[in-house]
Parts: sequence; structure tokens; C-alpha cells
Amino acid sequence: MRKAVIAAATSLTVLFTMGTGSALAEESTLTSVVNSVYGTPYKYGGVTTTGFDCSGFTRYVFKKLGIDLARVSSAQYKQGTAVAKSQLQAGDLVFFNTSGTSGRITHVGIYLGDGEFAHASSSNGIKTDSLDSSYYKNRYVGAKRILSKYTYAKYAVEA
Repeated sequence: MRKAVIAAATSLTVLFTMGTGSALAEESTLTSVVNSVYGTPYKYGGVTTTGFDCSGFTRYVFKKLGIDLARVSSAQYKQGTAVAKSQLQAGDLVFFNTSGTSGRITHVGIYLGDGEFAHASSSNGIKTDSLDSSYYKNRYVGAKRILSKYTYAKYAVEA
């Protein structure tokens, strides 16, 4: 009986280890860049790994992909092609009005898929949140597609 339990535990360990390894191998370049700075603290005006604000974070990630973005979120909103919320794909920029002033863009993040986006939270640094959270759902303004079909396939699709 004891040998059977040990064999089963060993088999499960091998199975889960193989699953973890393959999941890591499938990570897209976009996800890898975002994960490399996950948890970096928020810093107003920050554009480096010592601290980011929201647009500094998006600009940093896209620069790692060889794409130049404007410095501030309102200028980033003028780049790319508008995309419906229902058509979002990984790598799209998602924009919010967190100030309450009508029509203003004050926050930006990077859509990762499955309703999740990465951004620089002023209280928690680089993190992910759901577009459907009550806070962000009510402040969502729109999205822009920056990646071409080629750069999307190259950087945002899991390997």
C-alpha cells in the first residue's frame, strides 16, 4: 500500500512539473515582458524599472517590443486603431477616465486576454485587474490596437 501511495505521489509530481514547464514555454513575449516588471512600484512620472506610472509602463513594454508609444496616456489614446471592447486581443491598450472629468483619458493598461489587463496601480504598482471589476468597468473609455497582425503574431500569441 505504501509503495502504491509513493508511486502515485511521484507520478503526480512529474505530471504537474511537466505541466508547469510547458505552460512557461508557451508564454508570449508580451506576457514575459509584463511579468518581468510585475510588482514594480508606482512612481508618478516613472518610466523605468525603479518605478512606473501607467503610461510609463505601457511605453516601456511596447519599447521592449520595438514599438514607440507617446509618453502620456492621452497621447497614447490618439495612436493606433480604435477597437470595440468585444474585439479586444492581447496587446491592445485599454483606456480609462479615473478623474471624473468627462471625456478625459487619465489611465492606460495593456489587455492580456480573458478580461484581464496589466497596469500601474498607484497603490500596488504593476498588477493585473479585471475589466469587469466595478471600478474599471465604470471608468472604461475605449481601446486602441497598436500591434499590427504581424507584431501581434510575433509578440502577443503564446508560443
